[in-house]
Amino acid sequence: MSYASKATNKSSVPLYKMVRHHILKLIEDKGVGEGGHLPSEKNLVEQLKVSRMTVNRALSELANEGYVERIAGVGTFAVENRSQSHPLEIHSIAEEIELRGHVHDSKVVKLDEVRADSEAAVLFNVAPGTRLFHSVILHFESGLPIQVEERYILPQFAPEYLQADFSHLTPTDYLLAISSAINEIEQIVQATIPDKALAKLLDMGEGEPCLVLLRRTWVDSKVVTRSIMHHPAGRFQFGGRYNPS
Repeated sequence: MSYASKATNKSSVPLYKMVRHHILKLIEDKGVGEGGHLPSEKNLVEQLKVSRMTVNRALSELANEGYVERIAGVGTFAVENRSQSHPLEIHSIAEEIELRGHVHDSKVVKLDEVRADSEAAVLFNVAPGTRLFHSVILHFESGLPIQVEERYILPQFAPEYLQADFSHLTPTDYLLAISSAINEIEQIVQATIPDKALAKLLDMGEGEPCLVLLRRTWVDSKVVTRSIMHHPAGRFQFGGRYNPS
């Protein structure tokens, strides 16, 4: 059965995403390493029985996300296999992983209430000792730990946060469902060496660096969330494409 026929049977899945998934599986299952030559657009069109436009869109998206490199007149090549997140946008990590054709899973490490220390008080512009909700979630990509997500939440913004089932729902999806009225976002990327507990959660070797995304969000001029997201630098990168106009 061609991919076009499958798309008809699964109308909720865009055809270009099925082609994208096929290319990612080709890289993963056949071990096409960094610099490995992938099938040409023409070959993919003939093999999958889809239009050249569909193949081009799938390859363009993969190139924008850093999975392949396209060289005019030469071909398409696999690049170093790293998961990727956009540094200027907020997306659910589950959505990002699924778009790569992989499987997302998560484990709740902590879900509790804490009191703001001096650093948190400054970041939230509240008095020390103010109640904050706190979570630590370990995210997996096809069985491999890819992110430790730690969040602090102003209880007034998400009063039922501690009752959410984050083994099946990401905190990002939960919070975006509560309110889309985010006025301001601050995001900072750093490189650090994780402590032993963090390195163990992420299955990292001694001395291996982490890429850390620090994020705050504002609603109605109030800081409502503070997030610290650690990723193994050896298998993760930040990257994206946007139109400044």
